[in-house]
Amino acid sequence: MKRIFDFSFSLLGIIFLLPFLFLVALLIIIDSKGPIFFKQERIGRNAKPFLMYKFRSMIHNHTDNNFITSSNDQRITRFGRLIRKYKIDELPELFNVLIGDMSLVGPRPDVAGYADKLTGEERILLSLRPGITGPASLKYANEEELLSKKKNPKEYNDKIIYPDKVRINLHYYHNHNLYTDIKIIFATLFLRNFEQKIKK
Repeated sequence: MKRIFDFSFSLLGIIFLLPFLFLVALLIIIDSKGPIFFKQERIGRNAKPFLMYKFRSMIHNHTDNNFITSSNDQRITRFGRLIRKYKIDELPELFNVLIGDMSLVGPRPDVAGYADKLTGEERILLSLRPGITGPASLKYANEEELLSKKKNPKEYNDKIIYPDKVRINLHYYHNHNLYTDIKIIFATLFLRNFEQKIKK
């Protein structure tokens, strides 16, 4: 049922948003040199790597390979700041959902270095398709702004945010259903933190 839901609504979303996606693509081309899309290998279901697609929001060919991004990151382009703020850069992931690499709702897909940190019961999270959104994404919708206020963003992410996301995602694993997914999608669309309501 979850896969049918994902396929149906990702297809409808792509069709409905197609003119908007073309507009965003055009503005990315106008704003800065480089490709329209950013692709990166992430760890998916059953620890299988896949290529995740996003709208490019950073300068092309930068040499900084830091995976932790704060809102004042100098790599982000002018238009990139806007599409990151409203999560518009995530929209191409609907194609990842359509082909089955991702789900509309689930834990965000990690890069290899972070997926490797999962131990013991935490490894069951890899049995889920990673999602465009999820309860952890809702709680940390302002993650980049939060990290920008920290002296050491990577350390804060690794010691505070990442373990908390794992905890939230484990709760999702043990309690998720289609109704919960629909609530999370609506919460995401209206940028509201429904973590406590989702747990009820």
